Amino acid sequence: MNSNISLKLYNLIKTGVIKSNAHFWKAFYNEEVINTFSCDIETLKQELEEKGINIISVFDDNFPIADGKVKNSEKPFFFAYKGDISLLIDIDKNIAVIGVLTPTKEITERGQKVVKSLVEKGFNIVSGLANGCDTIAHFESIKNNAKTIAFLPSTIEYIYPKQNIDLANEIVEKEGLIVSEYVNEPKNKHERIKRFIERDRLQALYSKAVILVASFRKGEGDSGSRHAFEKAKEYSKKRLVMFRESDSSDLIFGLNKDYVIQGEKVVSQKEIEEL
Repeated sequence: MNSNISLKLYNLIKTGVIKSNAHFWKAFYNEEVINTFSCDIETLKQELEEKGINIISVFDDNFPIADGKVKNSEKPFFFAYKGDISLLIDIDKNIAVIGVLTPTKEITERGQKVVKSLVEKGFNIVSGLANGCDTIAHFESIKNNAKTIAFLPSTIEYIYPKQNIDLANEIVEKEGLIVSEYVNEPKNKHERIKRFIERDRLQALYSKAVILVASFRKGEGDSGSRHAFEKAKEYSKKRLVMFRESDSSDLIFGLNKDYVIQGEKVVSQKEIEEL
């Protein structure tokens, strides 16, 4: 891949000329505009080849276009990746599985069962490479010879969290995909936190449905999963939660319980069949 136009775009992002998604769609969604900027194409190409990183942009024919109505501040236009980018093309084959960073043994086992049921139906599993439920989703996919997609809140070069670097490599080796919008490290803590939320919306954008394994309510513990789940609603994606009556008094299922009360469906074999 790594077309000349995408290499030029990569350089504009890397040097800070393009500052955001909204900035790109407003001022740079035009090949003629991109081509007014000069850069050393061969040096950039060599740099990416040495790192084993591929890039793709909206100017490339096979760029995975997100479905649904997405405002420009959230519409992706560029990805850096390793693995099979075509996994993002057929969104109906992708199911996002997300949840807390610190699942119990029981939650782990229940989450594994959900993932196994999904991959047996031919779905690719999408998650965020985070500790806990994300890691479980990726590992269970690989274990069952399925392909899995990890959207990163970090660059491809400096994967976060570091303890999942080996997992990221295995995802690629097993014909999956690791993918990021970022080519520079965050400038500050605020930008680093913002990237987690931006990553979460990609999990929803490129999935047919989002399944919440377990999550605390905001203020009661780790609840980052709510961002992807809320974006799924905004993007009109199907949403399912893992929940049973015995979970009602457990804070780690607090957000799940709230969603069930609001009318969200509980993940079951029947719901997986209907997907």
